[in-house]
Amino acid sequence: MEGRLLFKDCTLLTADGRVREGMAVLVEGATIRRVAADVELPALPGDWAVPCRGRVLAPGLIDCHTHLVGGQLLPRSAGLLVHGVRAVMERTHRMEAALSAGEVEALTAQALAHALLDGVTLAVDHLHAPGSPAAALEAQARVARTLGMRVVLSHATHTHAGEGPALAQLESSAEFAAGTRRDALVRGALGFHASADAEDALLERLGRLREEVGASVIFHLAESEEDLTGTFARHGRRVVPRLDTFGLLGPFAVAAGARAVDRSECEELARSRTLVAISPAESRLAEPTGGARLETFVAHQTRLGLGTSGTSSLRDELEAALGEVLVASRAGRLHEPDSVLTRMLLTGPAELCSSLFGLPAGEVREGALADLVVFEWVPAALPGGSAGGLPVRGLCRARAAWTVVGGRVVVREGQLVGQDAVVLGQEAARALRSVWARTAVGEAAD
Repeated sequence: MEGRLLFKDCTLLTADGRVREGMAVLVEGATIRRVAADVELPALPGDWAVPCRGRVLAPGLIDCHTHLVGGQLLPRSAGLLVHGVRAVMERTHRMEAALSAGEVEALTAQALAHALLDGVTLAVDHLHAPGSPAAALEAQARVARTLGMRVVLSHATHTHAGEGPALAQLESSAEFAAGTRRDALVRGALGFHASADAEDALLERLGRLREEVGASVIFHLAESEEDLTGTFARHGRRVVPRLDTFGLLGPFAVAAGARAVDRSECEELARSRTLVAISPAESRLAEPTGGARLETFVAHQTRLGLGTSGTSSLRDELEAALGEVLVASRAGRLHEPDSVLTRMLLTGPAELCSSLFGLPAGEVREGALADLVVFEWVPAALPGGSAGGLPVRGLCRARAAWTVVGGRVVVREGQLVGQDAVVLGQEAARALRSVWARTAVGEAAD
């Protein structure tokens, strides 16, 4: 694109819930060059001027934990729910083990396209493709670069298949992470599935590789009572202190779930600055654990971020979080619900993005990353400049009209730019049918 990218007559929401109407935002390269009143930033010849017409321009959304591929395998296993979650997951793991790199690529493209259309500009993925992790991660990276989406890619390594294969998978992930340290859109991360199925040798090696490569670490943290009891039975420790022993907690770590942690472990997660990715909508389907409530994490100033777990949209998770925050607030267990939602939606995720890509994120301000979304929402500015109520409520219901990643327009008025969403869906459907047929034949033979 020649010239500059200029958003005209847009509405900006500040972190304290105030409205700035009649604004213009100038993007040059991968960053925001200037933010000013609309009259102060006229379009120049050659500019790509986007008429927002009062719609909200906001930072791109960040999905702090997803399963771009595995999440699409779960619906085909829905009939197994009558047999319990374990049966569903075992069936899904068999399908994941049978995936080819081409199938991973097709399913990833479908998931990333949907995310971009929802206004998500960065996704932190936890892939499980034990047949060929290196090829699968490279396939995902190709898709991200083609579609223009920012991603953090990790492999959910297990050790139940054997210590040797698990360590080999980890080494492949480390090579991928080292090779993407300067990529414009892709960052490789080290990953393991959960504490209960990770032997000491794997975690020890992972801790050393993390220091050598300088990569993030992605994992499920005490997501269920099964993980908690399994870890204690095999290693004599709870999950949080065990991972801390291997140096796997810290600002580089993204811990998903954390449903079976107690108050003292919340304190440790906060102290270490670990980012806890929560999925309130997905958690409604999980078995209750009796772990810490949302307000416990908030009270300890734990870094929080919303994630879809690959089973919902980020807007679904945002709406579910809004419900939890309002219930806790009305019960007197939580104060300042606006700031809590801002922390989950913007602040915590933005810190992760900034640390990985080296520029400020999560704000529409000069010098920040140009990861932006124009939402189909025109808020009313009340006296004093307030938006009235919780601004995030509007984001729950508004669809994305434009999505920009690193200054590149990837969604224009609700349509992918340069890609056909229908074709991507057809290719993903073929991949699902293929892997389903192979695993079904294998089960029949057994």
